[in-house]
Amino acid sequence: MADRLTVGVAARLSRYLQVLTQARKMGKVRISSQEIAEYTNINATQIRRDLSAFGKFGKRGVGYNIDSLLGEIRKILRTQGQHNIALIGAGRLGQAIASSPIFAEHGINIAAVFDTDPEKLGRPIGHVTVSEYGRLRESVHDKNIIVGVLAVPAAGAQRAADDLVASGVKIIFNYSEALLETPADVTVHTSNPAVELLYALYFHLT
Repeated sequence: MADRLTVGVAARLSRYLQVLTQARKMGKVRISSQEIAEYTNINATQIRRDLSAFGKFGKRGVGYNIDSLLGEIRKILRTQGQHNIALIGAGRLGQAIASSPIFAEHGINIAAVFDTDPEKLGRPIGHVTVSEYGRLRESVHDKNIIVGVLAVPAAGAQRAADDLVASGVKIIFNYSEALLETPADVTVHTSNPAVELLYALYFHLT
């Protein structure tokens, strides 16, 4: 197996992981490539090709054992274990992110939440309390935080990104509309639900 996956393969494996996690929660033990295809809109042949590139995980006519395949995909994506993240912004979006159980299901721990609003400081959000923004750098170091999640208005996103980079964070997940400028060795992923909806509409309506 190559040391680094292509972007396309990594994206598809991440979608398979999402389906498998939900299927296990629903009580399913096995799943076929056709079932995964129905949930992801990825061709079943492509799914089998992706998975067979890393080993023999399923049997024709029987499908895949969900627990086993979950473990294998997590190894491939190098996501096994726990990963600590810092959430910047304790507004409505930040509260929704911190309260969601989805992160914990994938070994992602929201280790710290920061905000500049004095009224939000000390309030519980998820399983942590909101900390002063000025403690960002020491918390990144002390809690071994490797990812920063921005749930702030666009006007404050670049400052937050700069502070995360200065603290040593190399991965930033951006929920704002801001176009962030970061060093070449920092990975930024921007999530915009409206754009993703337009993408889905394009393939449905054309």
